[in-house]
Amino acid sequence: MSEKNFDFNEFIAGSTNSLQDPKGYFSGLKTTGGFVEPIIKALIFGVVAAIINYIWLVAGLNVAGFGFWGAAAGPMVIFWGAFGAMIGLFIGAVIMLIFSAICGGNTDYEANVRVTASLMVLMPINAVLNFIVIISTGLATIIGMLVSAYGLWMLFNALTQTLKAKENSAKVLVIILLVLMVFFTLLGLIFGAIFKAANYNYY
Repeated sequence: MSEKNFDFNEFIAGSTNSLQDPKGYFSGLKTTGGFVEPIIKALIFGVVAAIINYIWLVAGLNVAGFGFWGAAAGPMVIFWGAFGAMIGLFIGAVIMLIFSAICGGNTDYEANVRVTASLMVLMPINAVLNFIVIISTGLATIIGMLVSAYGLWMLFNALTQTLKAKENSAKVLVIILLVLMVFFTLLGLIFGAIFKAANYNYY
């Protein structure tokens, strides 16, 4: 199918709708139309997220690791935002395809690329919330888990509505991913607390 010109207004409306009404958005998401549109979407999400993190850096909150680059951080934001988005899009689409196959859904790579690009809308959201770690690590962890849980809800709708996966299988998959997310988050907090206590006792 031929590519169409990228519509920025449609992109904004779709991104907002995907967050507000994942079921409705993914039920109408096209699985064909070429790779240009999802690539542009992923690039926008990645670069915007990186720029937001750079703003935190300029404000004195090195929450994104750009401080290492010093004066070169500005240009590096664009580069790594775009590079990371492309890597995330195409590798993420492979993972999405595996999830869809497990749940009996669409295994066409283009369809999974388009779904993955839409799910990357959470990248700028996470970037906006990055400053919370400065306020409280615990609060940042809780909010991060809530955002990730919502991301799994979006994933469920993407699988069942766009990729036509079996609903029960998708539910099981999402629940497993949720349990793993909570487990590894708690494990990280426990090891972090142990490490902090060990350093405190050492000094």
